[in-house]
Amino acid sequence: MAHSPPELLVETRGPVLWLTLQREARRNALTHGLLAALAQAIDAAQTQDGIRAIVLTGAGDKAFCAGMDLQSGPAFTTNYADPYGHLAQLLRRVHASQLPLIARVNGACMAGGMGLLAMCDMAVASPQAIFGLPEVKVGVFPAQVLSVLQGLIPRRQLNEMCLTGEPIRAAQALEIGLLNYVDADLDGRLDWLLQRLLDKSPAAIRRGRYTLKTVEAMPFDQAVAFTESQIALFTLTDDAREGQKAFQEKRPPQWTGR
Repeated sequence: MAHSPPELLVETRGPVLWLTLQREARRNALTHGLLAALAQAIDAAQTQDGIRAIVLTGAGDKAFCAGMDLQSGPAFTTNYADPYGHLAQLLRRVHASQLPLIARVNGACMAGGMGLLAMCDMAVASPQAIFGLPEVKVGVFPAQVLSVLQGLIPRRQLNEMCLTGEPIRAAQALEIGLLNYVDADLDGRLDWLLQRLLDKSPAAIRRGRYTLKTVEAMPFDQAVAFTESQIALFTLTDDAREGQKAFQEKRPPQWTGR
């Protein structure tokens, strides 16, 4: 964690790891180094004792993330012979994460920034935030973003955003399911959501996120077969035993996360 570049601020705030894109002058636009640093920080958090959730945000109040920095050299690849892109690698790491991620959308969320938003499990935004996929305006397309975005919002809205490149406002983003909450008190709403997460079983959330991500792309027959074996494994954890005992004894559970 100590090796993160100055363009990524990595902070531990109690049980929450905060990752803040620190390129405010460039609207928190992404570089290949920043994408690699995000992946590294999320990887490292998986084995950090006491970390229960990750918050991803941008510095300042103008932009969450404007996408790849088109001024900083090759924006979409550094080596055409390499089949693995930096954004794709980050999306893979997040998909495999055992910790839930929450996006704190403090301003404009565009292009690759929409990928960062969509890869998170939940999202809260300020009313002035705007959202868009403007890649067609510069002759490319939000291809990698589709892998995490297409399951979130209805296809008609996705088509319109991709094909016209025109942005939408926070209220519409909430309406189509891109966000959980829009609130002028962004940090108050974020803290409220975190508190509703942090008092629950760490073991259930860890295994539960794995289950959610695994069944995401499964047809019904595979999903029901997978989950009928998973439910038995959930009950074998210490947290499951403690949670049921606490319920019977009408007291708050004392989670160990095991």
